[in-house]
Amino acid sequence: MGLRIPAKGNRKLEKLLDRINSDEEMAQLWRSANVNAVDRSGISDHGEVHIRIVTNAALRILRLLKERGVAPDAVTNHKLTAEDSEVIVVLAAALHDVGISIHRDNHELFSLIISYPKARQLLEGIYEEPQLTAMVSETLHAIIAHNSDQRCLTIEAGCVKLADACDMTEGRSRIPFDSGQINIHSVSAMAVKSVKILKGDDKPVRINVELHNSAGIFQMDNLLKKKLMNSTLVPHVEVRAGIVEGDTEKRLMTEYRI
Repeated sequence: MGLRIPAKGNRKLEKLLDRINSDEEMAQLWRSANVNAVDRSGISDHGEVHIRIVTNAALRILRLLKERGVAPDAVTNHKLTAEDSEVIVVLAAALHDVGISIHRDNHELFSLIISYPKARQLLEGIYEEPQLTAMVSETLHAIIAHNSDQRCLTIEAGCVKLADACDMTEGRSRIPFDSGQINIHSVSAMAVKSVKILKGDDKPVRINVELHNSAGIFQMDNLLKKKLMNSTLVPHVEVRAGIVEGDTEKRLMTEYRI
């Protein structure tokens, strides 16, 4: 189905999206990543659906930050434009999990191996040197930094990292769990009803999380909080969570035995 992202007049982003959506290698990398993730490792989707969610979320976070005057690092450090920062975020989000096509373990490093030539290919003609190399370098940083433990150095990388963590609604847990098993991973994965990225009040971005059950706090604490706290976005993002209004806590299991 490809990526459906509002370019909002960003011609460079439009060209990039056209290239990604017509690139058979990209489509197969996403499919191969899902084979290793879902079919062989028993974890949640890491293919095209996940990529579509993360690219849109990352771009929305970036645009909300820019609306409130937060300057992307590509602008500050490389004299690129705000539109260029959108290209970086979308390209990094599109490529961040392609390394799973090689192996789920240490996939961020494998993503770099695949993404260096692929990013240059997708950006060729849209950018010339030395801007091309700057764009690729910033993209690769955002890819490696989506690892929870990897230090984040740019606003753009922070957007990708946080967006990746936001894909955790009802069974789409980013934390691996054994399907059909009753444990904190499987229970908490079903406890998150929705994640919404909104314009904040005190801060530029607010992440609203609706929970069926308070078990969802595990997902937030072990994924969303961990990624946010190890990103560049801590001063700019507020997170709110609560049980769905009017609901009693949804029963997620009938019995637990050891």
